Parts: sequence; structure tokens; C-alpha cells
Amino acid sequence: MTVLKTSMRNFFAHKGRMALSAVAVLLSVAFVCGTLVFTDTMSTTFDKLFAATASDVTVSAKDASDGGETTSDNGKPPVIPASVLADVRDVDGVKSAEGALHSTSLTVVDGDKESLSPTSGGPTIVGNWTANDARTMKITSGLAPEGPDQIMVDADTADKHGLKLGDEIGVISVVGTHTAKISGIADWAVTNPGAAIFFLDTKTAQQALIGETGVFTNVNATAADGVSDAQLKKNVLAALGGAGGDYKVLTAKESAEAGQKDVEGFMGVMKYAMLGFAGIAFLVGIFLIINTFSMLVAQRTREIGLMRAIGSSRKQVNRSVLIEALLLGVVGSVLGVGAGVGLAVGLMKLMGMAGMELSTDDLTVAWTTPAIGLLLGVVVTVLAAYLPARRAGKISPMAALRDAGAPADARAGWIRGGIGTFLTAVGAFALYLTSAADKAAEGSMWLGLGVVLSLVGFVLIGPLLAGGVVRVLGVVVLRVFGPVGRMAERNALRNPRRTGATGAALMIGLALVACLSVVGSSMVASATDELDKTVGTDFIIQNDAGQLITPQAVTAVKDTPQVERVTEYKWTEADFTTPDGKTLKNTAITAADPTYATDLRVETVEGQLADAYRPDSMSVHEKFAEDHGISLGSKIDVAFKDGSTAGLTVRAITSSDAVVDAGAMYTSIDTMAKYVPADKMPLDVLLFVSAKDGRQDAAYTALKDSLHDYPQYTVRDQTDYKEALKDQIGQLLNMIYGLLALAIVVAILGVVNTLALSVVERTREIGLMRAIGLSRRQLRRMIRLESVVIALFGALLGLGLGMGWGATAQQLLALEGLKVLEIPWPTIIGVFIGSAFVGLFAALVPAFRAGRMNVLNAIATE
Repeated sequence: MTVLKTSMRNFFAHKGRMALSAVAVLLSVAFVCGTLVFTDTMSTTFDKLFAATASDVTVSAKDASDGGETTSDNGKPPVIPASVLADVRDVDGVKSAEGALHSTSLTVVDGDKESLSPTSGGPTIVGNWTANDARTMKITSGLAPEGPDQIMVDADTADKHGLKLGDEIGVISVVGTHTAKISGIADWAVTNPGAAIFFLDTKTAQQALIGETGVFTNVNATAADGVSDAQLKKNVLAALGGAGGDYKVLTAKESAEAGQKDVEGFMGVMKYAMLGFAGIAFLVGIFLIINTFSMLVAQRTREIGLMRAIGSSRKQVNRSVLIEALLLGVVGSVLGVGAGVGLAVGLMKLMGMAGMELSTDDLTVAWTTPAIGLLLGVVVTVLAAYLPARRAGKISPMAALRDAGAPADARAGWIRGGIGTFLTAVGAFALYLTSAADKAAEGSMWLGLGVVLSLVGFVLIGPLLAGGVVRVLGVVVLRVFGPVGRMAERNALRNPRRTGATGAALMIGLALVACLSVVGSSMVASATDELDKTVGTDFIIQNDAGQLITPQAVTAVKDTPQVERVTEYKWTEADFTTPDGKTLKNTAITAADPTYATDLRVETVEGQLADAYRPDSMSVHEKFAEDHGISLGSKIDVAFKDGSTAGLTVRAITSSDAVVDAGAMYTSIDTMAKYVPADKMPLDVLLFVSAKDGRQDAAYTALKDSLHDYPQYTVRDQTDYKEALKDQIGQLLNMIYGLLALAIVVAILGVVNTLALSVVERTREIGLMRAIGLSRRQLRRMIRLESVVIALFGALLGLGLGMGWGATAQQLLALEGLKVLEIPWPTIIGVFIGSAFVGLFAALVPAFRAGRMNVLNAIATE
């Protein structure tokens, strides 16, 4: 009980010194809880949507995906004949049934040819208005569509694009462009997480999306009273031929589960990525907590010695410090849980600005979320405080008689340094093995081991490195400030363990920034270099969302006067039967015009790529040939999806080291057309366009004009393509940097806390310096310079370590063909200089407080 009272007294006596540590715990816990609440809320939103929109039993085509994806290679959704609707209506237990039709492989534009697709990347869905839709949506303005010139839009899309009744809309599908005027606006009864929905009447939808009447994508059946979904499914299956024949039959629960599975992967990646960054913030917070308790123990050496002198045991002293840590962990974690809910709401608002709507009505806080937050916060805090607590327990009663703190354990420092040096050496060797690896999987294992060991090693040898690095930084940065600079240098060197731990917190975040910058820059440089070497066409036309190119758009491109040639590029799946007797299901095969061999200079190890475009011919890549005993002249049976089986002769074997179109296996469009019916032929994935000699600029402008009515497609020359690649990687890196910012913020708090506690520790010293003539301005400058040199120390270690990681990771990328190593020096130098400003910022409050000290009171401090 006495130990608890002492701990409580000490905790509240030093609550100001504990505050920043509590904030670090709060931020880390908030990030974890915010991530869990945000992803749980997304799951709830989609669960409600799928449950509300699923009919009791749904019948669809056998090759339609369970989750409702409706795009085929030919741009049309898989359909079933209208006769299925009549059959289902006659099934026992069916109360009612209706035919539904919807497609996502299309674009909808307004009267100015501006796309109405969601900016969040959500789907654009066009279908017929059914009774099933009327259960989940309410017409708030106008009427449902009743003829070919009418279309209805969801309220969210109407609001975002300023659409109103009577506005003209164009639906661009593989069939052509259908225009209609808005007859009604419907609002969702449940949250729409970001899809754009448009409704036509049934006959118009069939003509606009499929090009024929008498077909549906699915039949929705409603069960009669007292009939379960499972029983109704059994009855429907029996009516359709036992196992369903050519159809897929799902209950409402199965449809909802399939929809959930479709979004599960995306949400899982998001969830665990964000939790990973929260883990990094926790790791950085550990250094802050260790420093805080180490300094508090050092400042209370005399007090702890007196406690030991009057009878407190080592265990009691140890327990006292751990109880303080427990209190800190509980306070920080409780506040963090609350802040996490607020963070989740903020993320929802941010997603709303990006186009994905998430309602706070669906805010989901599972009991596990606060439990995980509290457990993590408390456990991490107590574990971080264990070493300082153990050190406090070792303080002897004789320490009460000394004016200074307990002397540092030199032996422990050398042991720590020895272990750190060993781990760093082993980590460096693992990184060497990474660069020497022949396979990416093997190299990835060594890379992970090398990163972890080198990081831990640098953390442990940080105090040893502090002496040398800070002295060098002092010569370069501090000596120009005269005596004040030298005092700042000595203060940073006074306790190398403290300086090392404070710098290590910043080092972790900046090491990751440097590593990712090197990897990102190397990827862009390698891809750019490969594009220069291999791409021999002037323009590339594609849809950035992955939509296929409609025949009408292809015709518009081919009719452009300044164009010399257009190479079509298609992709589909087929079952390969190789010479070794193996059958490989759903293997990708690419079909292109023969001019593709000129537009993309693919390296071959045997044969010429142009020969792969001869009748009944193909190419394979080197690794595929090795795995299946294939050589020039070998025959492969290729069973095309939606077509017949072809016996194709291998005429070329391409290098497996290619970056552009890596691993592709080619045949000609004419060969594919011989075995795949015209109505099942895949649409083009992209187009390669070459301009007439000397007409590149004119062709560029003309192509954009030709595709004015098809805003979903982008025309890029090679410069545009490189910039788009750079922007994509840059956006990904910026998002990662934003998540890493949390760890850097916690590290900055560590610098602030270290300086603040250091000022308290040196109160008497500061008073004496002020008494012998040090001005307030000089004192503040000294503390700011000390902070700057600590921040630069951490930045130097972090950037050096990160560049080493990044250069090693690039060696793995080289195995995949990305062979150019590029160090982004402007970014590295900018981060290093920025670290100095971080140090200045962190020192503002501690320097201000030091300058306000009363000189006489400071001198009188024990």
C-alpha cells in the first residue's frame, strides 16, 4: 500500500514531465483504435448494403462471379435467357420473380461529355429499375424511367455533379452510346459507399447494355410466406436441372457473403497497413518512455537512495516505478481510445471528400477495440519502463549521500555496445546476402532479416556513435556559434545513452522514409529506362480504371487522319496443355496485331517475336519454357475461354527479365479470332498508335479530339506515360509518408520531452551560468542548438541506414528487371535540412521555460 501511495504521489508530482509520454501513448493507441473503428465501420456499411440489396434467391449465369461482378472480356455482362424468368416464376415457394439487368463495364457522361464516374474509384452501375431496387431506394424527385429517352440517377451522384431533372446523360457501352434525359432521382435507404447508379427501363437497358432483348444478368426471386431461402434455392435448382445446369443460384445470405468477400481483401490490406504504421509509432514511443523514466530515475536518485536507507527493498522501488508507468499507460490509453473514435470519424469525413460515403450512423465500436487499445498501451508502456525501473531498484542507500546522480554503469554500456556491433554486423551480412540472391523470394527473406537486425544494432550502438557523430556535427554546425555552440555540444555529449535513444526515435521514421524514397526513385528510373529501350510507338491509349476499349472508340482512333498505324492489344484467359502433359487452368494469353513486335521491342532468347503472329503460332516466356520442356516448334493446346481449342506452335521464346509486359505470352488477333466467336472476342485493353512521320504533335491533338466523346480513355505520349508512372508511385509514397508522419511526430515529442527533463535536471547549472553572465538569449540558443544537433544526429543515422536498405531492396528489384539504382538526393538533403528545423521547433518550449527561470531559485535548487 505504501508503494502505491508513493507511486501515486510521484506520478502526480511529475505530471507535467509525464504529459508528453502520455501524448505519445495517446497518439499510438488512437491510431490503432481509429484504424479498427474505421475498418469495422466500412465492413458494417457494406454488410448492410449487401444484405439490403440481395433478393431471397438470385439466379445468374454460371460464369458470373459470386460477388456480382458483371464484366466479361467482350465488355458485356454474362446473361441468361428470359425463359429462366418464366421457369423460376413457376417454382413452388416463389411468391414473385423479376428479371434484372446491370453492367459495370461502361461509362456515363453528362451533356458536356464529362465523366460521372465516382472519383473514389467506386463502380459505375447501369441497370433496369426493379422492385428489388425499390426496396432499397426511394424516388425523391420525378418518376422512374418508362421509355428509351428516360434515365434515373441516384441522389448522391446528382448532388456531386449538379444534375437535375431534364439533364441529358450519355451511357457509353460496348454496344454504343445511348442518350437519355433524367426523369427521376432516387435516394438510398442504406448508405451508398460510393457507387454511381443509373436506371433505365428494362427493354432500353437490354438494348443499351447487351444489344438484344430477351436476356437478363440475373433473376431475383422472393420466397412465399413460410418458405426459407434454403428451401427455395433447392426448389429453383431442381427446376433448372438438378445442380442448376448452366446457372448459378445463391440465397440472400450467400449473395451478401460473396459481396463481403469482394471488399474483404481491400479492407484487409488497408487495415493491416495502417496497423503496421501504428506499430512503428509504438516502437518510437518506447524510446520516449524509456528516456522519460530514465531521466526521472536519475533526477530522483537521492530520493530513491533515502527510500532504500529507511527500509525500502529493491522490489518495492522497482514496483513503484512500474506502477507509475502503469498509471501513465492507463491514462494515455483511455484518452487514446476516445481519440481513436474521433480519428475514425475524421477518416470517414476525409473519405467522403474523396467520394466514398460512410455514415456516422454506421459507426461501429466493437468491445475488442478499446480492449486492444488499453492492452497495447499499458503493456507497451510498462515494458518500456522496465529497464529504468530495474535501474532504480539497483540504487544503493549510499546514493542519498551523493550530490550527483548515480554513476553510469560503464560495463553495461560496453556490453550493450558489443551486442549492438554484433547485430549490426550480422544485419549487414544479411543485406549482402540479399544483394547476392538469385531469387526474389530468397532475397526478400534476407532483406527482412537484415533490416530488423541492422535497426536493432544501430539502436544499441547509438550511444557509442553519439560521441563521434555529435562531435563532427559540432564542428560543422555548432562551432560557428562560439562558446554557446560548444556548450550545446557538450550538453549533447553529457549523456550519450540519452542522446542515442532520442536520436534513435527519429532515426526509425527517417530510415523508412529514405528507404522508400530510394526504392520509389529506382522503380521510376528503371521503368523509364526500360520504356526508352523497348517502346517504339508514339502514343498509348488506355483507361486508367482498367475498363476495356469499345469498338466505337477504336474506330474513332483509326479514323484519325494523322495516324500511321494502330496496334490493338487484347488479353484473355485459356487452359494450356503443355508438351509435358500438364493442363494449366486460366492462364493469361495476349493477342495483338503483328505490328506489336515493332511497337514493343521485346527481347527474345530464341526465335523472333514477329513469327509468333503467324497463323496458329504463339510465344512463351523463358521461365515457362524451362518449366514445361518447351522449345521452338513445340505445340501447346490452348482452350480459349468462350471459344474452341487451338493447337498453337511456339515460334518465339521471350526473355523473362522484361519489365514492360513481363511474362506475357503472345499470339495474333487473327489466330484468336479463328477459335473465338466474334461476339465473344475480347475487347482491347489498350492501343498503340504511331503518327505519320513528322506529324506527332498534330496527331496528339487530333487523337484527343477524336476521343472527345469517350472521356474514359487517356491519350499519352511517352513523356506523359513516364509522368503518369512517376505520379502514381509519388502518390503512393506520399500516402506512406503521411502515415509515417505519426512516428515522426512521436519522435519530435521525444526530443521535446528529453530537452524539457534535461532543463529540469540542469536547473542549478543553468542558474549558475546565468549568474556568471549567460544571457537569456544565449541560454535559449544553447538549448535550441542542442536540440538541432540531436535531431541531425538521428537524421544522419536514419538517412544513412535507410539508403542502405533502399539500395539493397533495389538489388531485389533488379531480379525483376528494374536494374537502375537512383538515390533521390534532393529528397535526402531536404529531409536532413528539415530535421534541423524539427530540432528548432522541438526546443521552443523547453528553451522558453529555461529562459524564464529565476536565477536565485535555480541556484538554490538541490
